[in-house]
Amino acid sequence: MTTQTATDLAVRATGVGKVFPSAGGEVNALTGVDLTVAAGEFVSLIGPSGCGKSTLLRLIADLDSPTGGELTLYGKSARQARLDQDYGIAFQQAALLPWLTVAANIALPLDLHKWPRARRDARVAELAELVGLTDFVGRYPDQLSGGMQQRVAIARSLAAQPKLLLMDEPFGALDEMTRERLQSELARIAAETGAAVVFVTHSIPEAVFLSDRVVVMSPRPGRITHVVDTRPDRERDDDLRESPEFFARVTAVREALHGAPVQRANER
Repeated sequence: MTTQTATDLAVRATGVGKVFPSAGGEVNALTGVDLTVAAGEFVSLIGPSGCGKSTLLRLIADLDSPTGGELTLYGKSARQARLDQDYGIAFQQAALLPWLTVAANIALPLDLHKWPRARRDARVAELAELVGLTDFVGRYPDQLSGGMQQRVAIARSLAAQPKLLLMDEPFGALDEMTRERLQSELARIAAETGAAVVFVTHSIPEAVFLSDRVVVMSPRPGRITHVVDTRPDRERDDDLRESPEFFARVTAVREALHGAPVQRANER
């Protein structure tokens, strides 16, 4: 077996903790988090509200700093990884600039890093095709559906060809049909780009469908209680959602989340 070094790992968290000050005293949001995410691996974080899922993602993204432990991305500090544009990030709200077209929103990271115009335009065209928006690059955000706006946000997060995607409930505000369609799109995009993904969600079926592993977190102070292998033995498509394998893994994650076997309907 080959031993992975820190530089082989998209994310390595060792003993990571986060304490927030508050008027009523310190709030211990995370404690003793140990997690590795391999290059090209899709890992979802799931747990009850307030368990620190989004806090952990923010620490990985260098949007906040841990109060304990060590965190590296491909062997670099989170700050250096951010400066080197080693990751892309997408949130529940697409956060597009309304005065810019789809093409200009996708190009934002490339403009910030002063890509030559020809190279930038070629990359934008490539990404628009990847997310199925080639015919909409001249439109503005208010001319798009919610699902299409999220596709733009995903394309933007991929613009600088990051090795890691950080996603905080990017489909949480969408209707179920659009959500499932974008889950399939994201699974395809992750496979085609080879990027590692850390994905925060409240949906167990979504986590199981997308992920190689699902990381289950406890109520505050957030810590990892279980890691469930959910890598499918088949293509991630609509047929997978109806398979016994899929339902078995959904049940395994649900039981890990609840800390006890889940009672089936025929056992009630």
